[in-house]
Amino acid sequence: MTAQRIFDLALALVLAVVTLPLLAAIAVLILLRDGRPVLYGAERMRSPTRGFTLWKFRTMRGVAQDRGVSGGDKRDRITRSGRWLRTTRLDELPQLWNILRGDMGFVGPRPPLRQYVERFPALYARVLQSRPGVTGLASLVFHRHEARLLAQATDAEETDRIYARRCVPRKARLDLIYQRHRTLCTDMRMILATGAVLLGRRGRWARRR
Repeated sequence: MTAQRIFDLALALVLAVVTLPLLAAIAVLILLRDGRPVLYGAERMRSPTRGFTLWKFRTMRGVAQDRGVSGGDKRDRITRSGRWLRTTRLDELPQLWNILRGDMGFVGPRPPLRQYVERFPALYARVLQSRPGVTGLASLVFHRHEARLLAQATDAEETDRIYARRCVPRKARLDLIYQRHRTLCTDMRMILATGAVLLGRRGRWARRR
């Protein structure tokens, strides 16, 4: 077991205990305001051939055939609670379970959808040499720009086209830079940087409210 994995397990266990009241409160909020289900599970890839179910708090109304990344075409499906959960990234708290299971770590490339791994096999064969993570260099550097790009899309086809052409290559480039320079200290710095970003977003959201 690597030092990074030991660190991930220890931090995930501590956070699971500390955030348990928050997890319960969010679950009750979603249940009362938006109904069931509380959680949303979707397949993501931890290696070029191995998938897993990634868990989040549900932030959208369900549809019969939901596919692809989230863009402007899905904006109208965001629930009353979902917008706040997405802004604060609290919808991702259930991924502590994925970390404990070993599907992910705290830091690494965001786990991709199978359709993009199959479309860009050579690229993801390199990217997924690192364990996927909740946050990472690409998340810190590119997330807000990616959201702005995808918000322009008006249907699923346009969302897919923007993501495949303009997001996948840039995110992969950043993920590979992280891969070459990864250390436990680097991971800790990225976790702290992510926390600082999220605290800033929550402050802005509160002021807008």
